[in-house]
Amino acid sequence: MTTIPATDLTALLRSGNSTAPRLTWYGPDTERVELSGRVLDNWVAKTSNLLQDELDAEPGMRLRLSLPAHWKSMVWALAGWQLGLELVLDAAPADFLATDEPAQVREQYDAVIAVALPALAMRWTGDLPDGCIDYAAEVRSHGDVFMPHGDPDPEACALVTHDGRRIVHADLLSRFARPHGEGARLHVPAERGLESALSDALGVWNQGGSVVLTHPDVPLTDKLLADERIHGS
Repeated sequence: MTTIPATDLTALLRSGNSTAPRLTWYGPDTERVELSGRVLDNWVAKTSNLLQDELDAEPGMRLRLSLPAHWKSMVWALAGWQLGLELVLDAAPADFLATDEPAQVREQYDAVIAVALPALAMRWTGDLPDGCIDYAAEVRSHGDVFMPHGDPDPEACALVTHDGRRIVHADLLSRFARPHGEGARLHVPAERGLESALSDALGVWNQGGSVVLTHPDVPLTDKLLADERIHGS
């Protein structure tokens, strides 16, 4: 079985102290979500399984993330890369769309997945357009272990960055991930956007560290820095 960096990275998240926090999210209204390596990997596996088993996603297809920088966006990106998909962060054509604004969708996709951002959401609140998939309602029924149906191509495109660079799967960690110190506990402000947050997170996780991602409305106070033991850069 061919592996790609995203698959190796999820294996790294499971290894060592898999109960240690790897991704902590601070959202509005005092929302705080902490994901250990094992729990993060479980979410990624469930999302990959939803894409593969329910939507027939295959390596080489394109997944558009119309989402802000958020812990669920991180899960979706890792799931798509683990499956060998190309991530689309702009309005370019794609096969699948994950969005927190399904009512605003005008383009055609093989599937549109509505992603409710509140941490405790068990389903989408309100009406959904016909045919739209409710991520919160569907994802928990999928398995915690991902077994790909086909080998992803390490030389296939994983992402086109905002500055036009085409990053293949084999180069995600060497060319896209922003390097950070070993074991850093890094603050990542969501206001910098999803691409920047993903670059930071991949670089930190690849060095055994963890990420504290904060919503733009959450102030970075001395108490938060101390409580989360943020260190490194």
